[in-house]
Amino acid sequence: MRTRTWLLYIVLAVLVPAFLVSALGIFYLYSEEQIAFRKSMQETARALASLLDKEITSREALLHTLALSPAIDNGDLPAFQRHARAIATTQETNIFLTDLEGQELMNTRTPEGSADLPKSKGLMALRAESGPDATVVSNVFMAPVGHAYSVAVQVPIKRNGVALYYLNSGTFVSRFQSIFTGQNLPAEWVGTIVDRNGIVAARSMDPEHLVGKPISQRLAALATTEAEGRYDGPSLEGVNMTAFFSRAPLSGWTFIVSVPKSIIRASAIHAIMLLSCIWLAFAALAMLGALYLAHRTSKPIEALRSAAGRLGRGEAVPEFRSGIVEIDAVAREMRHASERLLDSKAELEIQVAEAVSATARSQRALLQAQKLEALGRLTGGIAHDFNNVLQALNTGLHVVRLSAQEGRAANALEACQRAIKRATELTGQLAVFGRTQDSRLEVCALEHQLKIVRPLLDSAIRSDIELLIQVDAGLWPVKIDTLQFELAVLNIVINARDAMPAGGRLDIAASNVTIREDRPDLRAGDYVQLTISDSGSGMDSEVLTMALEPFFSTKAVGKGSGMGLPQAYGFARQAGGVLTLESKPHIGTCVTIYMARTLESPRPGADADVERSATRSGGSVLFVEDDVLVREVVEPALANAGFKVETAASGDEAYRTLQSGRHFDVMFSDVVMPGTLSGIDLAELAARQFPEMQVVLASGYSDRLAASKGVRILPKPYDMSVLIATLNGTGADIAKRVD
Repeated sequence: MRTRTWLLYIVLAVLVPAFLVSALGIFYLYSEEQIAFRKSMQETARALASLLDKEITSREALLHTLALSPAIDNGDLPAFQRHARAIATTQETNIFLTDLEGQELMNTRTPEGSADLPKSKGLMALRAESGPDATVVSNVFMAPVGHAYSVAVQVPIKRNGVALYYLNSGTFVSRFQSIFTGQNLPAEWVGTIVDRNGIVAARSMDPEHLVGKPISQRLAALATTEAEGRYDGPSLEGVNMTAFFSRAPLSGWTFIVSVPKSIIRASAIHAIMLLSCIWLAFAALAMLGALYLAHRTSKPIEALRSAAGRLGRGEAVPEFRSGIVEIDAVAREMRHASERLLDSKAELEIQVAEAVSATARSQRALLQAQKLEALGRLTGGIAHDFNNVLQALNTGLHVVRLSAQEGRAANALEACQRAIKRATELTGQLAVFGRTQDSRLEVCALEHQLKIVRPLLDSAIRSDIELLIQVDAGLWPVKIDTLQFELAVLNIVINARDAMPAGGRLDIAASNVTIREDRPDLRAGDYVQLTISDSGSGMDSEVLTMALEPFFSTKAVGKGSGMGLPQAYGFARQAGGVLTLESKPHIGTCVTIYMARTLESPRPGADADVERSATRSGGSVLFVEDDVLVREVVEPALANAGFKVETAASGDEAYRTLQSGRHFDVMFSDVVMPGTLSGIDLAELAARQFPEMQVVLASGYSDRLAASKGVRILPKPYDMSVLIATLNGTGADIAKRVD
């Protein structure tokens, strides 16, 4: 049997008893219709109030997102204003920032740097009632900038749990008119939004004249004391109305839906008349009624099918009621499921956006570190090759000078050697940037090194610059090249001095710091942090990105080599850490050097310098050098000094010479050479197989020199007198070794 037949039987079975109780039914229907109407109207007011809070919530979410702007952390209010203005693109919306006292600091409706901005007294009064952490929604007010009735939403901007500012979004209340537009209220109904004081913020009827006006005192009192309810009385136009109101929880504002009493009575009378006609003609229309009910039953099922399709596509499922409990229960659960899915999707999009932003920041830091690493390798390679050229020139000049001790030739040779010394210093700085000079690393206490370098710093700055050095107690020891440390600090101090032509303050601070998690440019671990900050002219973002590149300088030609900060950066990498720069124009620059903590203990340094001399000597030397130019000038110089010299062009050739059984007092070798054996590998083999032979290594390019034990190390280019004295000292077993 089909549904339609069953419905026909049911209708006929109900007709007779229903007709007898029709009178009671009419009265009951009227009562129930009134109750249902009031309930429906109350739900309508509640739903519209939730739409009001949804609008406020969207403002709040926008402010919380904007509060994360890096410009706030940097104190760059103009940049933050530009960022906010890009968001507040319409005239009806503005964003303004206030301090904790309510004084406006910037407003997107005013030009950058505007002074005499107003103070948000109303918002601060509400802030005092709500507390420092709550979101505050103002009452309706006349905006001083824009001159229109407005509402403001205020959220605190916090860093590390401390409120720094209050971020506000002001919107013309005319924006709330869109709530009525989307709801399609009947023309006779009146929707009204009022603030906590009963002032009209938006109205579906005649908003141009009534926005900003107060509602009746009795209705305002009810809306203030009760969250929702009903009121009977005249409207602002004087029409006798029944008003249903509901207060929005977040904003504290009230949504009022008013219906003329005449319409309510007309609806009841119409229902009674309609029902009477139906009962009088029910017998004739029984079949049509059954067919109608059958058709009506199929509609909710079709609505469920449509809702299931929307749920599958990830769309919102609208609320609908069929009057069938089972169908309504399924529809209700589907609507709840769609809400949960949409909320999860929105939360996931926010998390993805945050993750993408964090990844982008890490990628930028990684690219900068890779760029500096590539520059380091390039400059280190240039330093290595250039050192070999300088070595050949230096040794050749030394030999020539021995035969020209007087006259112009001697003066010219001395000038050439001074030029070579200057070039040596420059390549040394290049090598440090490339982290190629590890041969002078020693464990030291940083506070002691700062005491040593203090007189040098005092002489480098002017009297109008105040130098303050603060060192925390219990600094960890570090393993560094002390000469490069002094040079790095001096370079940074000189840069700071030049950035303060009118004087200022220079602070140097040293402290222990522990990095808990790996950074793109620094591994987690214990470090000694050296901070050098000045109150100078600072650098803009463009200069800051290039400040660590070799030979980049903003100084006039001849005033700087552009190797100061690159040398300091290379020293920091050599010390197992990194150098970071922070700078703001017209505020100053802060340079931070991280040096890795060492578990070794500092050893007292020698108090007396060893006097080296180029006396003539004897003994056999195995000279290992792959550069032909260096080999051709150093070999005769050593022979002229009294050594018996045999040469080898690679580590493999030198090792074969040693295995042939020939005896040598000293082996003097380069480090970086072609073949399977480097100078370090050759030194280690010699230490095991020929312990009676002393070893001296020379190089301007190697990251492994610090690992060489029991050998004397000379940095290229070396002076011949230093080499001869070193070979003499080594032969007598008095040379300083890396141990």
